[in-house]
Amino acid sequence: MVRLFGTDGVRGVAGEDLTGQLAMDVARAAASVLHDTGAFAAAEASGRRPLAVVGRDPRASGEFLEAAVVAGLAGSGVDVLRLGVIPTPAVAFLTRDLGADLGVMLSASHNPAPDNGIKLFGRGGFKLPDAVEDEIEGHLGMPPRRRRDLPAGFGRVTDAATEPDRYLDHLLASVTRPVAGDGASAGPLAGLTVVVDCAHGAAAAFAPLLLRRAGAEVIAIGAEPDGHNINDGCGSTHLETLSAEVTKNGADAGIAHDGDADRCLAVGADGEVIDGDQILAVLALALAGRGELPGNTVVSTVMSNLGFRNAMQDAGITVVETAVGDRYVLEAMRDGHFGLGGEQSGHIIMLEHATTGDGLLTALQLLATTARQALPLADVAAVMTKYPQVLVNVPGVDKARVSASPELASAVAEAKEELGTSGRVLVRPSGTEPAVRVMVEAVEIEQAQRTADQLAAAVRAAG
Repeated sequence: MVRLFGTDGVRGVAGEDLTGQLAMDVARAAASVLHDTGAFAAAEASGRRPLAVVGRDPRASGEFLEAAVVAGLAGSGVDVLRLGVIPTPAVAFLTRDLGADLGVMLSASHNPAPDNGIKLFGRGGFKLPDAVEDEIEGHLGMPPRRRRDLPAGFGRVTDAATEPDRYLDHLLASVTRPVAGDGASAGPLAGLTVVVDCAHGAAAAFAPLLLRRAGAEVIAIGAEPDGHNINDGCGSTHLETLSAEVTKNGADAGIAHDGDADRCLAVGADGEVIDGDQILAVLALALAGRGELPGNTVVSTVMSNLGFRNAMQDAGITVVETAVGDRYVLEAMRDGHFGLGGEQSGHIIMLEHATTGDGLLTALQLLATTARQALPLADVAAVMTKYPQVLVNVPGVDKARVSASPELASAVAEAKEELGTSGRVLVRPSGTEPAVRVMVEAVEIEQAQRTADQLAAAVRAAG
C-alpha cells in the first residue's frame, strides 16, 4: 500500500485524491493520536482544551478543506485558531509562539492550483515525525471520539486578525540591529531595490510588506492571488518571469517564493538565477565568518551541487548529507545540534529563527548579507562555482520496480565510472510526485545532458 503521507505531508488533487472527507478524517485521526500519545497531556492536565492553529494558501480548494479540518478538530475537542491565508513557516512559528498543541497548513506548495495538501506540526512548531504520521494514517476510518469521551467538550473556533503580525515582527528582529546612540532600528536593506515574486500565493500579503519594513524599495509581482493562479507562470518554478522583471526595472536583486512561501530562490541584477545551494553557501560562510555557525557544519541533501561541497571544503566547513526533503535536513540538524541546512530547491532552515524552511526569512537574511558586504548579489553568490547539473523527471513509471531494477543499477554504475570524481549521478523516486528523478552533474553541460538522457531512458525501460 502506498503511504498516504509523503515527504511533505498529504498531497493530491483536491476533490479527488484529497477530499473534504479525507481532510476531516486526517484531522480527527491526528487529534486522536496526539491525545493517545500524550501530546495533549499538558493542555488537558491544566483543564483546558488542546489548541490548534490552522492556515492555508489561497487555492480555492483551501476554503472547503479548511472547513473540513476545522470541523474535524473542533469535533474532537480541540480549540481552533483559524489564521486564514498565511505562509507555511508562519503556521510553524505561531504553533510554537502561541503554545499551540498542533499546527495545520493546507497547501500543495509549488504544485499547480488543482492540487492541495495537509502539513502537520506538533507542539514547538516542528513537523510531526514519520512514526506519528504512520499512526495517524493507521487511525483513518476509525469512529470519531464520542462526545462523552471529550475531556472538555467540543472545541471552539476563533478567527485570528492580528496574530500574523507576530510573525513579521519576529522575522524583522532577526536582521535589525540597534543604531549606536539613539537605540533606533536601522533598515538593513536600505538602498536596495528588490523585485519579489509571490507566486500568487501565501507570500502576497507578507513578503512585500516585510521587505519594505526592512528598508528596501520593493516591486511586487505575482501578488494578486485569485484562488486559481497560484504558481501559474510565476514564483520559484518559473524564474524567467522574475529575471525579466529584475533586468527591466534595473533592480539590485529578485526574490522568488513558492505557493506557501517556505522556499526562496533569487536572481541577481543581471537576471542570472541563484539557487538554494548558492544561498546556503552564502549564509554558511557569513555565519562561519562571524563565529555563529554551530559545529562549523551545514546540512544539505544528496541533490546539492558538487560546487557547494567544494566551496564548503575550501572554507573548512563540514557538510552533513541527507535524503531529499526538508524534514530529513531538519532531523539531521536537530540530531547534530546544527543551525543551518537546506536544499537546492530553496528550502533553507535557520534553527535560531525558525523550525522549518522559511522563504521570507531566507530572503531577508540573504539580502541583509548582501547589503552588509556592499557587493552585488551575483558577486556575493560567486563564493561557489556551480557545476552544470541536469535534472530529468520521468513520470508514469512504477517507482518500486525502477528501484529494484538490476539493469538500471548497472547503467548508473557505468555512468558514475565514466564521470569519475568530476561529476555525480543520482537516480531517486520523487517523494511528492508519481515520478523518478534523474540528476547528473559534470564539468561540461553536454556530457551531463547526454548521461541524464541515457539514464532516463533506462528508467523508462525499467518501469
